[in-house]
Amino acid sequence: MRVHVLGSAAGGGFPQWNCNCRNCDGVRRGTIKARARTQSSIAITGGDGQWLLCNASPDILAQLQHFAELQPARALRDTAIAAVLLMDAQIDHTTGLYMLREHRQRLKLWCTQPAYEDLTRGNPLLKLLEHYCGVDWNAIPLEGHAFAIAPLDTLRFTALPLLSNAPPYSPHRDRPVAGDNIGLLVEDAGSGRRLFYAPGLGSMEPQVWDAMNSADVVLVDGTCWTDTELVDLGASRKTARSMGHLPQQGEDGMLSWLAKLPARTRRILIHINNTNPILDEDGPQFAQLRAAGVEVAYDGMDITL
Repeated sequence: MRVHVLGSAAGGGFPQWNCNCRNCDGVRRGTIKARARTQSSIAITGGDGQWLLCNASPDILAQLQHFAELQPARALRDTAIAAVLLMDAQIDHTTGLYMLREHRQRLKLWCTQPAYEDLTRGNPLLKLLEHYCGVDWNAIPLEGHAFAIAPLDTLRFTALPLLSNAPPYSPHRDRPVAGDNIGLLVEDAGSGRRLFYAPGLGSMEPQVWDAMNSADVVLVDGTCWTDTELVDLGASRKTARSMGHLPQQGEDGMLSWLAKLPARTRRILIHINNTNPILDEDGPQFAQLRAAGVEVAYDGMDITL
């Protein structure tokens, strides 16, 4: 199994277009050591040239241009994207579907029932696509059963409902239901190697912790350093946890959980908000991560399991 990070930032990317926090101003001016990042999305393959796109960010066109393997050029119109899987119905994970509207066949889409409802009612993106390529929707099961996504037949997927929050336009906003947001356990049937992917993780539940402990690589929520990061900067009135993101710091923070994983586990943070000090590679927070054996995902990062 191979995972390619197309985008590693949270919504808005890094630098964010209207933000002049220390990070965004610093990366523009070159006064901090940091990499620009597009909005969160990954691609997964079992090694046969067919790829699953996990989330379709608003930056999808630039991401595709920077990863040649998703354009094999076998025909006048072509792609190596076999299907798209959505972790939730958030704008920063779904808007890229508009950019895939020229697809020659109906787009194979996997998402949960609640996400499908949000994308056909609150934000009727999928209805709009019926005027273009169209969408063949497959419901992601939430009962803990492994499922396959053709033609990626060597991979097995298991979805885990996560405690998080639905998009602002969702009827489930602040009244979450199972399937608003999921984590994904991906197993290579040949090698038995496992990836756990959760770009939005608001609370550590037993089934999530079990999945993380069983994985060889965890690629998980790295949105904010502290719970009050955005509030302290005056950028928002919302805490990280209220938005469905477990901060890195704190007794129950992401770093304390990652420290408890088996030594063999590769730990990587993704979905990094533009305000998070871990983006400064010369900063003390980045150094703390390195000392703890925790990596920060970046655009173009390639992971082989």
